Amino acid sequence: MAASHNKETEKQRWDRNFADLLQELRVAQTGVQILFAFLLTLPFSNGFPKATEFQKDVYIVALISAAFATAMIISPVAFHRALFRQGRKPELVRYAHRMASGGLGFMLVSMVSSVLLITDYVLDWKWAVPLTVITGLWFLSLWAILPFAHRNWGEDEEDAEATESADRDS
Repeated sequence: MAASHNKETEKQRWDRNFADLLQELRVAQTGVQILFAFLLTLPFSNGFPKATEFQKDVYIVALISAAFATAMIISPVAFHRALFRQGRKPELVRYAHRMASGGLGFMLVSMVSSVLLITDYVLDWKWAVPLTVITGLWFLSLWAILPFAHRNWGEDEEDAEATESADRDS
C-alpha cells in the first residue's frame, strides 16, 4: 500500500487525504448528532425535574460541548462550500483536520459529562465518580494515547519492505 502512495502526485495526495478525512467525519458526525439529539430531549423527560443542581450543571456542560462538537465536525462542509473549485484543497484539509480534532475533544467532554450525569442520577456518587473517571480514561486511551503512541507503526513495516526489496534487487 505504501508503494502506491509513493507514485501519487501532491494533488492526488491532498485529494486522498480529504476523502479519508470526510469518511472519518461521517462516522464522528453521526455519533455526535445522536448524542446531541438525546441531550436536547432530556429536559423534556419526566425524570428531569428530579435532577439535582449538580446534575443540571453537568447536563449543561454535556449539552454545550455536544453543540460545539457538532459545529466543529460539520464546519468542514461549510468551509468546502466557500472554497469550492478554488484549488485550495491543502488549506481545506488542514482546516478540516483541526476542526475534526477539536470536535473530537468536545465530543469526549460531552460523552464523559453524559456518563457522569446518568451515573450520578441512577447510582450513588461513590459509583458515579469512579465510573466516569474510568470512562474518561478509556476514551483518552483510545482517542489520544494509543494513536499518538503508535503514530509511526507503519514506518517499521515500510522500512522492512524497502530493505527486503533492496536485498532481492541486489
